[in-house]
Amino acid sequence: MLIFDLDGTLTDSNGIWVDVDKIFLARRGVPYTQEYYEGVAHTILQNCAIFTKEFLNLEESCEEIIAEWMELAQNAYDNVPLKAGVRDYLDRCKAEGHRMVIFTACVPEHCMTAVKHHGLDEYFEDVIFAQKMGMDKKSPEIFRKVAEMLNVSPEECVFYDDSISACRGAKEAGMTVIGVYDDFFEEKRSEMEEVCDRYILGFDELVK
Repeated sequence: MLIFDLDGTLTDSNGIWVDVDKIFLARRGVPYTQEYYEGVAHTILQNCAIFTKEFLNLEESCEEIIAEWMELAQNAYDNVPLKAGVRDYLDRCKAEGHRMVIFTACVPEHCMTAVKHHGLDEYFEDVIFAQKMGMDKKSPEIFRKVAEMLNVSPEECVFYDDSISACRGAKEAGMTVIGVYDDFFEEKRSEMEEVCDRYILGFDELVK
């Protein structure tokens, strides 16, 4: 079973949320910092809102914060590009008969916009949303639950992601982990190389 993250792994979309965060913070006269970035990166929307409300001591409700984010990002996934080598690799995996799913912390509406735009439906038997499970992709437990949903053991799964926290969680759950390079996690590269079973700069490496 091959399990793929979306943002920063299949699609070059991490910058969308950095731009949203910068605009959101600028509206409140607050600078964008590494501390804030690490608090919201690859975290489900509900937990991002809780963190943001507490971090900035905002009067707005979490629902109002999320609504503003959704408004800022509303059309961003209409034309988000696939990362290099992705389609060739998916074609190869499909030809070899691998079962494949997407497991993402992305907002469901935005994820499905990208999936439909690129015609990825033909490759994946399901799209699993961490947001709907109410958990972040950091704990080994969520990866065990995903494997159970798919009727496989974690040891039968290969997980692809660009986030060190997600890769560590999957690895601790017993999955084989392929780390995927993304510019937004450049500073985590050495840590990714340590944690992951393999680390790639792009999917074209796997096609070769």
